[in-house]
Amino acid sequence: MVKIFPNIEELNNFAAEKFVEIANHSIEKRGQFTVALAGGSTPKLLYRSLASDEFKAKIDWTRVFFFFGDERNVLPDDAESNFRMANENLLQPLQIPDKNILRWQTELKNAETIAENYEQTIKNYFTFLPDDFPKFDLILLGMGADGHTASLFPMTEALHETEKIVVANAVKKLNATRLTFTFSTINNAANVMFLVAGTEKAETLREVLEGEFQSDKFPSQNVKPKNGELFWLIDTNVAKLLSNNGN
Repeated sequence: MVKIFPNIEELNNFAAEKFVEIANHSIEKRGQFTVALAGGSTPKLLYRSLASDEFKAKIDWTRVFFFFGDERNVLPDDAESNFRMANENLLQPLQIPDKNILRWQTELKNAETIAENYEQTIKNYFTFLPDDFPKFDLILLGMGADGHTASLFPMTEALHETEKIVVANAVKKLNATRLTFTFSTINNAANVMFLVAGTEKAETLREVLEGEFQSDKFPSQNVKPKNGELFWLIDTNVAKLLSNNGN
């Protein structure tokens, strides 16, 4: 589903309502809700909304378990940390207990060790067959102007990983190694929700949604849930080049 909103506020409000809906359905069905958070400015607004008086009472937060779809290899209190952003805007305001927060242990510093540790953390939490993948109730994603999502960047090795749940992904153009879910994990989720806004991403979004399939160049094209729902929540600025942009 591609849904276009006139402004970021309406996009954010819809995302919060959908988050509540999926969370409550999951809690009613299985007694818990597993969500993988994303970094970025648009998810940050969502987190603030969920922690606001309007939304915070709509979910039993004691039954929500938080993971992170990707992370920078920095300490948890670093300004660049996705965990820190989510912690300051969502987890702390809601007083989420530590046992409900399953983050990348970046204090281990070595990227491969961090990835191996997180893979084991996820395996310990979920129950699934050895050759299968965990089924998150919801994975939140953003999209960069280069078409990357999570930390799955164009022309990087992790794009073709099919066996691991998470990997350390060397990104030459950033001169850094990022930590990320693989597409196998993302595409096994019950719900995947992209939050994308901003004029600078308009051309890339057109390529991703309407262009030729070039997933090495535009990794976001690889997000195709096997048995789940896919939501593209976008604003009019980023949608302006789409053939059906709501005008």
